[in-house]
Amino acid sequence: MGNSHRSQKVADRIKVVVAQLLETKIKDPRLGFVTVTDARVTGDLQNASIFYTVLGGDDERAATAAALESAKGVIRSAVGKDLGTRITPSLEFILDGLPESAQALDSLLERVHQLDAEVAKARENAKPVMEDAYKVPRVVENKFDN
Repeated sequence: MGNSHRSQKVADRIKVVVAQLLETKIKDPRLGFVTVTDARVTGDLQNASIFYTVLGGDDERAATAAALESAKGVIRSAVGKDLGTRITPSLEFILDGLPESAQALDSLLERVHQLDAEVAKARENAKPVMEDAYKVPRVVENKFDN
């Protein structure tokens, strides 16, 4: 994906236009509670990837994906009118995996906190094996010297 200043500006504008369209003009009943999280455009401005999240389960995600796919032409037309560029980028909608990643990370952090609490609890009544292992000289007897 291109990272030039122009492609970034175009991607930001596409993100805003698509979010406004989904909120106001697209009236598909399959469309769930959608949030446009990011948009990326190739350096030649011919392809745009639009990342989105959907509130709900797998059924809502599938229905929203179908609604976005069917409305892709209308959305692309509106993006082309708004951008005013010579070439209107082709659009690709991608379900953003960020919420699932964040949830997995939260569950891992919760597990770490539980393990830390268990270690702290075990440490409360722990006693050292010897008073000061570094100051007392250890004498190692060789069992084979008979």
